[in-house]
Amino acid sequence: MYMLKRCIVYLMFFMLVTAVAQAAGQTEPAPLLIGGNFSTQANTPSDTKIFNQKVRNEEVAALNKKLKNKEFEPVVKRINELTSKNFLDNRFPLLLAIAYDGLGKYDDVIYSAGQAIALAPQDSRAYILRAKAYLQQGQYERCQIDLETALKLNPDSKLGKEVQEELREKMFIPKPKEEKPVRPASKKTSTWIILYFLAVLAAILLYVYWRYEDVFRRPKNAFSRREVEVKEQYDFIRQIGEGGMGKVYEAYDKVLKRKVAIKRVRPELVRSAYVREQFLAEARMVALLRHPCIVEIYTVIESESALYLVFEYVDGQTLETRLDIDGRLPFSKAKQIFEYVCRGLHYAHEQDIIHCDLKPGNIMIYGDDKAKVMDFGVAKKLADNDTGARTVAGTPAYMAPEQQKGFMRKQSDIYSLALCLYEALVGQVPWTVKGFDIANKKIVPPSKLVPFIPTEVDQLLEDALKEDPKERIQTIDEFWSRLQSIEPLQEDLEKTHY
Repeated sequence: MYMLKRCIVYLMFFMLVTAVAQAAGQTEPAPLLIGGNFSTQANTPSDTKIFNQKVRNEEVAALNKKLKNKEFEPVVKRINELTSKNFLDNRFPLLLAIAYDGLGKYDDVIYSAGQAIALAPQDSRAYILRAKAYLQQGQYERCQIDLETALKLNPDSKLGKEVQEELREKMFIPKPKEEKPVRPASKKTSTWIILYFLAVLAAILLYVYWRYEDVFRRPKNAFSRREVEVKEQYDFIRQIGEGGMGKVYEAYDKVLKRKVAIKRVRPELVRSAYVREQFLAEARMVALLRHPCIVEIYTVIESESALYLVFEYVDGQTLETRLDIDGRLPFSKAKQIFEYVCRGLHYAHEQDIIHCDLKPGNIMIYGDDKAKVMDFGVAKKLADNDTGARTVAGTPAYMAPEQQKGFMRKQSDIYSLALCLYEALVGQVPWTVKGFDIANKKIVPPSKLVPFIPTEVDQLLEDALKEDPKERIQTIDEFWSRLQSIEPLQEDLEKTHY
């Protein structure tokens, strides 16, 4: 009887422990709510929205389902509703581009696809959608550029091939002829026919040799000599940077006894003789810029495989590197640095030269917070009676809306300048800030994100980031005069690091 009682007690104790463990296992972790707060209440309201990856994926799946059913207006409305509530996802710009394509709003397709490309440059779908929009607007050259990029990323894209076929029809480009299989000769070729073709070939070779005799007799071509001269005049010390145009080296000029920075342009960019000559013309144009706030180009040297740009060497760090270290800058420091940037851009605009690729990586800081603008590698010169150079160039995250469509103006540099100032003060570009209104292109004011930023800065940046370049701040002088008039607040410099 005693043993039976002990067994019953042990059994009841085991059941009690099991019940407690099950109750503990059913306890759910506190959900992450919109705004970043963790709920510690047991009675979380049923209508609270959970802001996590699962909900994002469900929203995207629902939007994709609507797109398959061709419900384009609801998709646009839903995305605008989500973004207005700070519910953001990197896939929204691509979904917007698809919806606008279905609605036939091609300007909106170009803008949304451009945003999608900036977020995911390896996704071919955004390039195809923008190419299709360009095609509908009759902008065939831009369509062809985006289409080539898309088909390089995804050669099997069905939609890309359809757009390519339509582009060929509109540009009257004949289809590539399919090579017919050569049937084996039923009879042996006559000896006199072989001798005839050999004689013709010999005549052609003799003509070519006679026509270009001086080329064949050169012991060493001009490009090879220049390659030797580059290595003889300059000692390459170390690589100090690399970008889309090529690699940058610190070097020493043995003739003039000074340090220089040499950029070796990637060979594929100048392989074509036409492109090489165009690049040289633009480089010579920029080499004429002489200003203390612009990194000077000393000379341009051709070689057999590339071009070399020889720059003034500046012992400092880029604004991009500075922000990687400090996170952001206090307003007083940013104002001091951007005074030099504005001076350099003002001088370039006076010469009718647009930078086209202004970004923190192209602003060099040296000494006591002085700055120089560098890398006018894709700069363009405005033609007489022209509103802007028509070509797509620059870094997507810092490009003005009209620049993404291939139209570049002086106001495009002002747009990029404002983005650089925003990033310097906040630590990131407006498009990545939580709360950015993608539907209305409304940025979050810097003073709402960072303490000690004057509210006048908010209005300055809003006016400089207008979508329409005609409504934007028109000159660098106007931008700087407004920035100069803003007095810094009492800043705590020790709290500017993240």
